[in-house]
Amino acid sequence: MIQVIPSIAIRQGRVVKMRKGDPTSEKAYDENPLDLAKRFEDHGIEVVHLVDLDGAEKGTPKNFHVVEAIAGHTDLKIDVTGGIATDGDIAKAYEAGADYITASSIAITDPELFAEWVVTYGREKITLGADVTDIKSKELAFRGWQTKAHKGLYEHVAYFYNRGLKYVKSTDISRDGVLEGPAFDFYADIIKTFPEICVLASGGVRGVDDIKKLNEMGVFAVIFGKAYYEGILHLKDLEQFLIKKEA
Repeated sequence: MIQVIPSIAIRQGRVVKMRKGDPTSEKAYDENPLDLAKRFEDHGIEVVHLVDLDGAEKGTPKNFHVVEAIAGHTDLKIDVTGGIATDGDIAKAYEAGADYITASSIAITDPELFAEWVVTYGREKITLGADVTDIKSKELAFRGWQTKAHKGLYEHVAYFYNRGLKYVKSTDISRDGVLEGPAFDFYADIIKTFPEICVLASGGVRGVDDIKKLNEMGVFAVIFGKAYYEGILHLKDLEQFLIKKEA
């Protein structure tokens, strides 16, 4: 069963969402990150994807205090991303209560270091963030999606795939925040090309039917945000994807 993971993106203390990674399109929501996390947990969600947008743009994490708050008041597992560039950043993330790390920029600027992390911290703890400007070119973007890497997705993933990588989170940036549906063929192709990789799909999710289709395709997890914040996707709708715990 596909894992459903809500995204909480933080910039300057606010929960926000953008269209296609464009900062000028940013919309803030009247939500407290901790209250959100508690709501997700109450509905059976087990993992949240916490995006430190300040950290992504600055190149160093800025919102570990949010991780600490969620870790201290819920039993959620936290996947944190945004600006993680050193072993010290990872240590601080774990100290704050993070369970997993998703890193993107460092994998482009220092692939050897990221490959070392997969070994040092374990392939269950480290996810490669590999986000593309569009599915046609498959060109990678990093630093909060504001910089093009001039490198293709497949050669990038292959480098780490051959070094033990297990998890890849990939976003079609052109679909992020626009509610036009995930790039299904794109994810199917990644799964076909790298059959032992667990793919986390992100971007474009409109509702339950999209998640059902991704599940049928064999996608490991789906990360959603805009559809929930806009009131289109309801947490109750997700119960069919959640493993019921014994009382």
